[in-house]
Amino acid sequence: MAGLYFEQFFVGQSFDHPWTRTITEMDNVMYCALTMNVAPIHLDEHYCAGTEFGRRMVASLYTAGLMIGQSINDTTLGTTVANLGMSDMRFPKPVFHGDTIRSRTTVRSVRDSKSRPDAGLVEFEHVAINQHGDIVASCLRTALMHRKPVQGG
Repeated sequence: MAGLYFEQFFVGQSFDHPWTRTITEMDNVMYCALTMNVAPIHLDEHYCAGTEFGRRMVASLYTAGLMIGQSINDTTLGTTVANLGMSDMRFPKPVFHGDTIRSRTTVRSVRDSKSRPDAGLVEFEHVAINQHGDIVASCLRTALMHRKPVQGG
């Protein structure tokens, strides 16, 4: 299992995820097609030429999905029960075709589950950073995590 169990997380723990991704035009167009997002700011180059950005922007929820996805191998792969919620989603800078994104995760809180003795809750802060060092996305995510299996039982 690549992910960590509930007991292996602690407040302040930080992960600089090694995975990076250069976002292509195809990534953005396919994401918009799959999610039925027809906003011209993502798809219409002519329309975007007249905006303050001058070009198409990558859909923000694609960026959010990429940011969280980059964290999975180091944190929750195979050890999470479920995501319980995401909050404080922010997109302080736009993302464009050709930008390369990396992510960092910090554990904000760890607490026992009141209803599940076999699990606990971990709150992660995820941050996505572009090739210029600019933060382009962030959010808090609460995950219900498996406890480490008891050996020999």
